[in-house]
Amino acid sequence: MYRLVMDDATTAIAYLWDDAENYWPTAEGDDDLTDPFSPGLGLDLFQAAHARLDALGVRVPAIRLVDRDGAHCPADLAIVENLQGENLEELLARSPSAAAPVMDRLAESLEAMRGHRAPAYGKVAVVDGGGASRGTSCEGVVLDRALRDLAEAASREPRIAAARDRLEERLLGLAAAVRPRAEYAVVHGELGPDHVLVDTDGNPVVIDIEGSMYFDVEWEHVFLHIRLHDAYQPLRVCGLDEDRLALYMLAQRLSLTAGPLRLLDGEFPDRAFMAGIAEHNLKQALELVHA
Repeated sequence: MYRLVMDDATTAIAYLWDDAENYWPTAEGDDDLTDPFSPGLGLDLFQAAHARLDALGVRVPAIRLVDRDGAHCPADLAIVENLQGENLEELLARSPSAAAPVMDRLAESLEAMRGHRAPAYGKVAVVDGGGASRGTSCEGVVLDRALRDLAEAASREPRIAAARDRLEERLLGLAAAVRPRAEYAVVHGELGPDHVLVDTDGNPVVIDIEGSMYFDVEWEHVFLHIRLHDAYQPLRVCGLDEDRLALYMLAQRLSLTAGPLRLLDGEFPDRAFMAGIAEHNLKQALELVHA
């Protein structure tokens, strides 16, 4: 992602999907779009998610130009509106009172996303294109991913290895308690406050949208709760499935342990920051089986 400054001082953001600039180590299945959790990368995913969110009235950066034919560079390219204000994370830290109306508007956007249902789960581009995703349920996909994350984290971190059997048993028990569901909502997937910009009118603007999918809304709210802590309260909604919330909380803690540890295998520059994320979520995962 690059900020562009024109000769007349106007600005824009360039999204460039170039494998050479991807810090994540490649893994088998990364290009399998039928996996809801495969990397949300690429212009097709971006455009499909942008169209769906925009149609729901969710503010996303306006698209100025799209190049998938290599006219301007060898990789897929999108030029989008540049929003130069704070993100929600910065605004919450600076002034919770100023952030309050933005949080209220974000709650409205989340309600619009939660209210739009589909009979299938998976990436927006796949489902809206009439495709099907792997697995038989959201909770099944999450369980499979969590078990992989657990194995990967255990191979890198002795504390997870020592608790692996307890963590696996808890995952299996939580998944067994989840009741079937046949409709799915639109979720961003990683909607932390750093993925919400604030425009000049005080509206929340959702970015990094390529991973958007139809899924259990509980997945979104667990992630929001993890990232926002006490500031999550204005986004809380009634009627969420407590069994799914419990499964998804442990699954996300394991994901936020294994993912950063995997990233540290490569050349990610801010290593202390990423190691801190892994350490915090490792401790939280262990607390969930020691409680």
